[in-house]
Amino acid sequence: MINKFRDSVDEVLADIPDGATIMIGGFGLAGQPIDLINGLLRRNLTGLTIVNNNAGNTDEGLALLVKSGAVRKVICSFPRQVDSWHFDKKYHAGEIELELVPQGNLAERIRAAGAGIGAFYTPSGYGTTLADGKETRTIEGRDYVLEYPIRADFALIKAHKADRWGNLLYRKTSRNFGPIMAMAATTTIVQVPFLAELGDLDPENIVTPGIFVDRVVQVDSTNPKEHS
Repeated sequence: MINKFRDSVDEVLADIPDGATIMIGGFGLAGQPIDLINGLLRRNLTGLTIVNNNAGNTDEGLALLVKSGAVRKVICSFPRQVDSWHFDKKYHAGEIELELVPQGNLAERIRAAGAGIGAFYTPSGYGTTLADGKETRTIEGRDYVLEYPIRADFALIKAHKADRWGNLLYRKTSRNFGPIMAMAATTTIVQVPFLAELGDLDPENIVTPGIFVDRVVQVDSTNPKEHS
């Protein structure tokens, strides 16, 4: 019997090693799997490469992971904002590496990994320092840069509901990078506030099929929006 439910956050994260590449869902704090990130903090890991849309906000979630010194490198599209002080401090001290990727390229590089695409040409970044050292090509009079997929050892994402096969529903904009990250990682770990009985999720509404999910853990939600 397939059952991807697990009993605790610590259990689902137990085999993540030092030096792993980890995709973390979320657009800022929206859809960020805070409980899973807090579990990573308890592991006291080092040398992690984190793939996320940004580099952490305020003193919560991903920002605290950066502050802890667990992160060696961040791959993201928006590393600096008014409340990204932990990343700023680490970066200016030379304690963390940044690979800056335009947001559309970031999404497509992750999607390409899950779709089995070897590489793709994009106009984004052409003629800027982001294209330095990369192959370029002119196609029908327009200039493009060759970009390669981003793959990860683990993806940590947040969904709204899951059944024991790992089929997922998301809540509104918290969906963001979750579906493509689930496809691009060797192991996908999901936190949800609600579990569903097998067959209760409308197949027409399932966004991430269970084939892309390895482990699911239920977490308590203090956000009243999760219950609406």
